[in-house]
Parts: sequence; structure tokens; C-alpha cells
Amino acid sequence: MSTPLYSIPGAPVVAGAEATPAPAAAPAPEASAPRTVGEVLAETQAGRVLEELDRSLVGLAPVKGRIRDIAALLVIDKLRVSLGLRAESPSLHMCFTGNPGTGKTTVALRMAEILHRLGYVRKGHLVAVTRDDLVGQYIGHTAPKTREVLKKAMGGVLFIDEAYYLYRPENERDYGQEAIEILLQVMENQRDDLVVILAGYHDRMETFFRSNPGMRSRIAHHIDFPDYAPEDLLCIAERMLEQQHYRFGSGARAAFEEYLALRIRQPQFANARSVRNALDRARLRQASRLFAERDRALGADDLTTLSVADIRGSRVFAAAATAPL
Repeated sequence: MSTPLYSIPGAPVVAGAEATPAPAAAPAPEASAPRTVGEVLAETQAGRVLEELDRSLVGLAPVKGRIRDIAALLVIDKLRVSLGLRAESPSLHMCFTGNPGTGKTTVALRMAEILHRLGYVRKGHLVAVTRDDLVGQYIGHTAPKTREVLKKAMGGVLFIDEAYYLYRPENERDYGQEAIEILLQVMENQRDDLVVILAGYHDRMETFFRSNPGMRSRIAHHIDFPDYAPEDLLCIAERMLEQQHYRFGSGARAAFEEYLALRIRQPQFANARSVRNALDRARLRQASRLFAERDRALGADDLTTLSVADIRGSRVFAAAATAPL
């Protein structure tokens, strides 16, 4: 007996889990199709997305390399099709592991755009969710919630952050397993219309996969996001400031470099996310400093420059000064 599948409105559905589709015939060569990698990248604009990935993300060389490898496979497959050669539809489900603030969501957005440019997803949008978006709190609630999320994600990428929270074996009344079973069937049978990216801490994702071997078998690409080096974090800070029309004043860059060295050693450091939070607080201190000078005319330099005092006002420096040796 075949296993019934959960169907998603507007998406193709395989008749049953045991059904095996007949092998597709190789398509006929297209006379006007691109013949070189450069032509494919230019025609699809995927090359522009890869270049933007390099420009916009500091560091992450191993991650960028893996994304380029995946893009290369898809480009070569397009060239094979253009010559009438068979190209199997690749499994593109992925797992992004790493600490918070290492760029996982940003890369997922770029990945969705690359897949759309190369014709592997219809829309190229990204739907980012957590357990709360998929799992209900009572019987009969989880399936419709999960189906609704999948319906929104069809034709694009579904990004499930902290995916290991879907599985809670310690709670026998937990409904996460139902969401996992629906995901597994859709990932297998509708993979030509949806790419799923699971994300979270490396060790927790490994525990999740050991408990759900069916999920591991459906993930084709495991990409680990390393923590940023201090010099990369400083570069990220300068880019963030530039985007907001701010800059470090004299001595402030060195002070922020010292701040990073201290903050990295503290608990709950979240890489680029912590950098953004630190700069937001420095801007607050700058605003308070300028606000106090009510009768002074403020110029562009005053309004765009973070001083040493704005950086050193952080509690991180105070905590370091009082820490036992």
C-alpha cells in the first residue's frame, strides 16, 4: 500500500511514496541556447548575484566557495540540457550550521536569488520561519500550520532557523514530529518546486539528524559558517557605519577594536549581530552627548562622527576593569 502524501495547493504532487516515475527523455538541443559558462551567467544574471555575495559579505571564504560550487553545478547542468544531454534534477536542500550572526540568513537570501536566476525555483523568494510557525499547541493544529507555511514557500526557499527545536523527545505530547513528517514528504516529492534550508548550532543539528535520519538523507549540502575573525568584525563595523552615514572619529576605531577583543570573550557573543548592537548603543551615547549641548550649532562632522568616549562608554570596558586578574 502506498503512503498518502500531504499535498500543497498549487504544487505538483507525486501519486504515492512507492511510485517510481519513468526516466525522462533527454531534451533536444536548443539552437539559440548558451554554450559557455559566461553566457549562462550573463543571460541569467546569476554572475551578478555571486559578485554581490563576494562584495557584501566580509570573510566567509569557505561558505562562498561552497555556494560557488553549487552554482557551478547548476550552470553546467544548464549547458548539458542545451546540448540535449540528460541532467538529473539535483537535490538542493541544505543545512547551514554556525553561531548566531555569521550570515546564515543573508546567504540563504542570496541562494534563493541564484536558484531563481538559474531556473531552479519559480519565484526566488525566501520564507524564514521557526518552530512556532510550524508546530501547533493542540491536536489537529500542526498539519494546517505547516501546510500553510509550505504553501507560502512553494516556488522558493523555506529557511527554518533553529530547526532542532522541531524535535522534542522529552515531551511525549509534543507535535513537532508531525511537522517533520510533512516536511520530509514534501522535501522528497516536491523538491523541484521547493528548497528547504535548515539552520542552527552545529552540535544541536547533529543531534537532530541522529534522531531524524530521514531528514539527514534529504539534505544534500551541509555548509558550516565559521565565526568571524576580529579583523573581519572591525571591517563589518566600518561597513555598517558607512551605510548609515557614520564614521569612527580619531582614536575611535582603535577603541572599537579593543571593545571587540573584550566582547568576544564574553558569553552570548553573536558575531555581526553583536557588532550591530554595539554600534547602535554607541550611536545612542553620541546622541545623548550632542543632545546635552543644546546651544551649540552642530555640523555634519558632529552628527556623523563617533568619538572615543562614545565607544568607551560601553559596560564591556567597565566590566573588564573590575574583572579579577
